[in-house]
Amino acid sequence: MLKTKDNFIVDGSGKKIELRGFNLGGWLMMEGYILYAENIAERIFKDKFKKAQGAAALDEFEKAFRDNFVSEQDFQNIASLGFNCVRLPFNHKLIEKEPFSYSKDGLSYLQKAVACAKKHGIWVILDLHAAPGSQNRDWHSDSAGEADLWANQSNIERTIKLWSFLADVFKDEEAVAGYDLLNEPIVAASALNKFYQDLVKEIRKVDKNHILFLEPVDWAQELSTLQKPKDENLAFSIHFYQPLEFCFNTEPGLAYPFKDYLYKKGMQDNIKHLKDCFKISQESKVPILVGEFGVNSRSNSFGEMDYIRDLIKLFSELGFHWTYWTYKAVKNITLPDGTYHYTKDPKWVNRQGPFRGWDNYSSLWQTHKSQIIESWKTSSFEIDSQLLAALGNQKL
Repeated sequence: MLKTKDNFIVDGSGKKIELRGFNLGGWLMMEGYILYAENIAERIFKDKFKKAQGAAALDEFEKAFRDNFVSEQDFQNIASLGFNCVRLPFNHKLIEKEPFSYSKDGLSYLQKAVACAKKHGIWVILDLHAAPGSQNRDWHSDSAGEADLWANQSNIERTIKLWSFLADVFKDEEAVAGYDLLNEPIVAASALNKFYQDLVKEIRKVDKNHILFLEPVDWAQELSTLQKPKDENLAFSIHFYQPLEFCFNTEPGLAYPFKDYLYKKGMQDNIKHLKDCFKISQESKVPILVGEFGVNSRSNSFGEMDYIRDLIKLFSELGFHWTYWTYKAVKNITLPDGTYHYTKDPKWVNRQGPFRGWDNYSSLWQTHKSQIIESWKTSSFEIDSQLLAALGNQKL
């Protein structure tokens, strides 16, 4: 089992381990933009598909997507490229079909992922990306605009019970590095700290082995607001997409290193923020994982790879662990688009619109099923060699 020791992560022999890898974004928690579509809640997309094609077709679609978007070959590939970790975002609905009732079929995908990781010598961080009721108001928590995790005590109880269930399942699994308890929570810091205290206490009743990764408020950025629960095997997880306009390419033409005074000063402040997080890590004796960071790749036309290279160097100097967002995506012009890109434009991508990406799946599923499934496989994607080099890969 990996453990924390002071502000480090160590293996069973006490050797320091540096976790370096990728998020398997969009797989067990679907996100529209990763499939070149509008960013709507996964449940809204699936409701539309079900209305158009029926429940049986939706079941068939879900299974086909989960079986093909990521497979054992991807775990082998990540290991062969020299990385040792994947962060695995999942929707609570993968496991929890009804409140306090859990699906063996859904659980099997987490178990298969862990088995594949173990086979190829890498670790998995299980990441609850969408909790019951949603922990923030964005699509990536499967929310249609409300963060009802915090408004309904039953949702909090369901989340705690879900983690207790999962911790009991994986308590003896050495390939699991730990549990990322809640992705990007948006709530008052006092409420989040109380939630973590209760959640950690319950998990430890069944699993005293695994590292628990805690994300702070404000999209996992405000680490100074996070109170450390009474536990000796914790890590803090922060996210870094700064400046947002550059990483998400919402201000085309913005180039790194930034010449504009405001962006230049802003980047200096962002670096200071990371160094402040390092101070918190030292003072609290808790290691830090940068669970998400990334940039929209434009072939380094605007210094994107220099930006990533400089970040990786800074993370190394600060001793931060990291998982890049994300492993693969249909190539797009906004938001981080992965280390593997799908660049073709078949009917179900339809870059010219007006209906793009998964918005076309329901109308094309019956006639183009096999081609759509084939397009999901990583073998249909192109590797971003420049990005892999910037991330420190030495095995290309």
